[in-house]
Amino acid sequence: MIVRPHYLEMLRTYRDIPLVKILAGIRRCGKSTILQMLKEDLLKNGVSAGHIISMRYTSEDFDDNMTDKDMYNSIKEKMACGGRYYLLLDEVQEITNWEKAVNSLLENFDTDIYVTGSNSKLMSGEISTYLTGRYISIPVFTLSFAEYMEFKKPGEGSPKELLNEYIRMGGFPIIALSSFDENTAYQVVEGIYHSVITNDITRRHNITNFALFHRIVKYVVENVGKTFSANAIVKFLKSEGRALSVESVYNYLEWLEKAFVIYRCQRYDLQGKSVLKTQEKFYLADASLKYCVMGFNAKSVAAMLENIVYFELRRKGYEVYIGKNETKGIDFVAVRRSERIYVQVCRNMPEESDREAANLLEIKDHYPKYIVTLDELAAGNINGIKVLHLADFLLRSEY
Repeated sequence: MIVRPHYLEMLRTYRDIPLVKILAGIRRCGKSTILQMLKEDLLKNGVSAGHIISMRYTSEDFDDNMTDKDMYNSIKEKMACGGRYYLLLDEVQEITNWEKAVNSLLENFDTDIYVTGSNSKLMSGEISTYLTGRYISIPVFTLSFAEYMEFKKPGEGSPKELLNEYIRMGGFPIIALSSFDENTAYQVVEGIYHSVITNDITRRHNITNFALFHRIVKYVVENVGKTFSANAIVKFLKSEGRALSVESVYNYLEWLEKAFVIYRCQRYDLQGKSVLKTQEKFYLADASLKYCVMGFNAKSVAAMLENIVYFELRRKGYEVYIGKNETKGIDFVAVRRSERIYVQVCRNMPEESDREAANLLEIKDHYPKYIVTLDELAAGNINGIKVLHLADFLLRSEY
């Protein structure tokens, strides 16, 4: 098992703090492995195996009719001795009212609790009053480029060769650990995609018009990195002779978000210093999700570079927005406490350098500004703006 230090360090930070630690992300992004990492770390730090309770609540392992009371009692029975117990509960969203059971375990026993899940039941806005103020949410993403390189065996490729592979194949751990060719990799990711769409969305929300729902998903996938609205989707469907209400489109987008398939990036007005509610962008949980649906197309790489940079900023703890500076657009405004950085992403330089630099130079503050590119000859400085190759940007520990 290859350790993902970022998540392990985060869990160590919150260890023995009386909060439920919730790790949430798309299926197969590595949440179960992170729990296994945590278990091994606890054992290394002197916690006895008998005081670590690992439970996995998938439909294959448990009766579909298991209740929160059944969940509570089954764990209670395992805590026969005194002392602190560490509860590692995987895919808890399969149990209705799981948070009620977890809250009771937190209140009634000396426990440190970690849970994972892959859909809306783990979204902070939907956790019931049982856990309000009693949990910390830890988003889990697919592999960063640095992690992807760690997953590869020595000699499998130079950093730039691996970067090209990462851009095309994405960051699902199962892909990084294997030696699949491109077509096989996309077939594996397609299986993950259909599992999410079927189990976490269509079945859970009783969607009956599968064809229409899949057409909307395809529209979102096609338009990654572009601003669009629910109204735009409705107009597009109408042009194809299909009818759907704006409200239904909003629901579909929300359900895709709650299954961690897409992530919403809002616009930030740098002049008015406010978050705007219109013309948002959506990014896919992993670049490979686009290619498994649409096939790989070199013309789509530019948009997926944005996708990769967006998630790298999220992994480093930034809140990420699209920047609006009067009539100019900034790809990303990333904020972390008192820090801020501005990032423009482009595939090639210097053809695009004038526009990218001009947009950044019009921002009249002293926060760091970057242009991130795949152009190997472009690294340098343009009037204080740092120009970095994508690999260098992704492998930086700090900006």
